Formats: sequence, C-alpha cells, structure tokens
Amino acid sequence: MIIDEINRANLSNVFGELMYLLEYRDQEINLAGSHEPFNIPENVRIIGTMNTADRSIALVDHALRRRFAFIKIAPNYNILKRYYEECFINFPIDQLIQVLQDINKMINDPNYEIGISFFMVYNIKDNLKDIWEMEIEPYLEEYFYNALDKIEQFRWNKVKIKLGLNADENN
Repeated sequence: MIIDEINRANLSNVFGELMYLLEYRDQEINLAGSHEPFNIPENVRIIGTMNTADRSIALVDHALRRRFAFIKIAPNYNILKRYYEECFINFPIDQLIQVLQDINKMINDPNYEIGISFFMVYNIKDNLKDIWEMEIEPYLEEYFYNALDKIEQFRWNKVKIKLGLNADENN
C-alpha cells in the first residue's frame, strides 16, 4: 500500500489500531468497533511518501517515526540523463542538469531542491518554456521572496541561452 503525503493526515485517526500492529506485526488485536480479530498479513507493506519542503513533516509523531524507516531521495541527475538517452531525445540535457545543480546550490537546502520530474517529458522542447515560467520561476520567487535578485540568473530568458536554444525555440 502506498500512501502519498502520509504526513498530511491525522495519523492516529487514520491508522487507529494499525499503529500498534505496525510495530507488533506478529500479533492480532480486536478492532475497537466490531471487536473482530485483526492482524497485518506478512505480505502487506506500507510505503508513505513525504515532501520534506512541507513544514507539516515536523508534526509527524514519534510513534510513527519509530514504526517506519525513513529514506531520503534527492534529485538523481543520472536518471534524467538516462531518460533522455533511452528516449532518444535530442536536447542539451547536460546543460539543463548544470542549471539545476546551480539552482540547488543557490537554494542550499536539500529539503527545497528542485527535482528532476518536471523535466521528464518526451516533448521537452515544446514544453520547457512553460515548465520554467509557470513552475520553476514561481517556486524560486516564493523561496527567495525576500531576495528576488538571486533568481535573475535563472529567469527563462537567461536559462534558454545557457541551454543553447535558438531564438525561435521556446521564445
């Protein structure tokens, strides 16, 4: 079972008796409402995702932290590069990766890094301008709301030059 953004829910209300069984999987309990016996089968795995940029992650209670392993997944630029190679997409991916690395270095907080999923689209040349102006720039503007001058080098008109795109490509 995959629960996306697990930290957004009131976990004790959502999980109820399951919280106990997550830690003691070999046991069986009676459900509060029906009093029927319940256990978690051995073949059931629960994966919960969290976006660490969301401050509600601080509210994840310690009982849940004790019952789950936490794995940080940072942007993996090799996956993005391999995606373009395997899909035979002719695009300056190395330059885009460099721009993303420069942005994430400027952000200087792994919880707020810009990931690669924005750019894993087959028709990137047709969509990159929109992705950049409608997703990346607003994100940077929000993150650097008190230092907007920092993001000027990452405005679309400058990024397209760094990517070596022609004037008629993604105006």
